[in-house]
Amino acid sequence: MRLRLSQVSSRMLLILGVLIAAVLVAPGASAQEGEGIQGTFINRDDGKKPVPGVVVVVSDASGTKVGTATSDADGSYSLDLPKPGKYVAELQIKSLPTGVKLTDTSKTKLSFQVNPGQRKPLIFPFGKDTATGVSIWAKLPGTLLDGVRLGLIIAMTAIGLSLIYGTTQFTNFAHGEQVTFGALATWYLNQEAGLSVIPAALIAIVLSGALGLGLDAGLWTPLRRRKTSPFALMVVSFGLSIALQAVFQFFYGTRTKPFSEYGIQEPLFKLGNQNVPPRAVVMIIISVVVLGSVGLFLQRARFGKAMRAVADNGPLASSSGINTDRVVRLVWMMGAALAGLGGILYSLDNQVSFGQGQSLLLLMFAGITLGGLGTSFGAAAGCFILGVAIQLSTLFIPTSLKSVGALVILIVVLMFRPQGVFGRKERVG
Repeated sequence: MRLRLSQVSSRMLLILGVLIAAVLVAPGASAQEGEGIQGTFINRDDGKKPVPGVVVVVSDASGTKVGTATSDADGSYSLDLPKPGKYVAELQIKSLPTGVKLTDTSKTKLSFQVNPGQRKPLIFPFGKDTATGVSIWAKLPGTLLDGVRLGLIIAMTAIGLSLIYGTTQFTNFAHGEQVTFGALATWYLNQEAGLSVIPAALIAIVLSGALGLGLDAGLWTPLRRRKTSPFALMVVSFGLSIALQAVFQFFYGTRTKPFSEYGIQEPLFKLGNQNVPPRAVVMIIISVVVLGSVGLFLQRARFGKAMRAVADNGPLASSSGINTDRVVRLVWMMGAALAGLGGILYSLDNQVSFGQGQSLLLLMFAGITLGGLGTSFGAAAGCFILGVAIQLSTLFIPTSLKSVGALVILIVVLMFRPQGVFGRKERVG
């Protein structure tokens, strides 16, 4: 039975709204108001008993004292800070009870930065160092879960990029800024307008789709009508990317900032040596539902079939009565909305940055190329594989080099399958 576009869209939005709302009942999901520090002092040498009466003095970047925190009978302490910024916390050695010592007496000062709305946990370890090495097998389950989550997010952001190339033969280097726009719009609606993250995210997704539609109508469609070459369009998109990054940086700033909610959550369960917060599970469920809905839309809905037809053979689809211009507009709108949603989910773990879209763009291109350029399903599969490979590589190489490992995998695969894992061979010349 064929599903109409309106039916698919309504069902997708209903399921998505229910899943996002599930975060509200997640433990620790309530927002912390105002900036501050907090923590608990525990003595490892005395059966992990709390350490009361420990004094921590906090100063700002200029050295001016802003407050003092003292641990209570449970070893807990907290201190409100006047504003976001850089601070130094100094533990007063003389306040330590008899027999209680720091693990490292040279580290009585901790420099830290507090973002808007953040309650910064500070750790001063007491007693002998109990840190032990963690085996790869203990790290594997949690790392694999992180890889699944990253792969799904990259796949979500890359589907639009792949469909745009398939329908217009245009490589859009400004697609990363669509990802950034979704995260920034959510942050502004959340932190500046005072909306909760969930309604802010839903509005930002709509705005992202509108931005994609506006860019196509105001920039890309006029250029295509003038028969601008794909290479020239690519250069224009590269310039647009640089311009949008400058605009984002001017209005948002260079600092990474969090949403007001879901940053600190109690673990839902433990996987290997890693605590898994509720947002991680919800992010995976949302990603799977959205990607599944997009796949159903492309397979069953009339516009979805039209998209695939235009991507396979645009002139033939046009001669068959398909309104290719309308299909391209829908591709831009849907691709931008998916990119915005991906940016929002990515920011829940990594916070919001003006350049986060560019950091994901290389991975999007790599995943699309790995899966097969111009194929939506191949792009999603390639990005998922790449995301898992990126995270698993951190078991053997430094985290700073994890993207390099993924690109090595891409090179090796393309040496044997130049068309990508799920791509079709094409005759050139």
